[in-house]
Amino acid sequence: MISFESKGDFQKTDKFLEFLSSGHIYRQIEPLAQAGVEALRSGTPIDTSESANSWDYEIKVTKNGVTIKWTNSHMADGVPVVILLQHGHGTGTGGYVQGRDFINPAMRPIFDKIADKVWKAVTSA
Repeated sequence: MISFESKGDFQKTDKFLEFLSSGHIYRQIEPLAQAGVEALRSGTPIDTSESANSWDYEIKVTKNGVTIKWTNSHMADGVPVVILLQHGHGTGTGGYVQGRDFINPAMRPIFDKIADKVWKAVTSA
C-alpha cells in the first residue's frame, strides 16, 4: 500500500497550473522567433544574399507546448541551399565545397534567450 500525507493547501500549485494554462508563457515566442531569423540572416554566408534573405519561421502551439520552426525557402534543384552551405556539397565538375557550420553558432544565443525567458516565466508564476 502507498499513502502520503500533506499539510496545508495546494494554492501555490493551483496558481502555477493556472498560469501555465493561460498561455502567458508563450507571449515572448514571436519576438524570439524573429530574433532567430535575424541571427540566421546575419550568420548565413553571403554570395548573392538570396539564402540570407530567405529565412522565416513558423510557430505551432499545441496542448503539449510550442514549437518554433525556422525555414529557408532558397532552393537549388529541390534542396535547401542553406543545407548545402552548412554540410558541404559536390560541384558539377567533380570537386567538393566544404560545409561551414553557421547555423549552430548563430542560434546558440537565441536558444539561451528562449531558455532564460521560459525559466523566468515559470519561476515567477
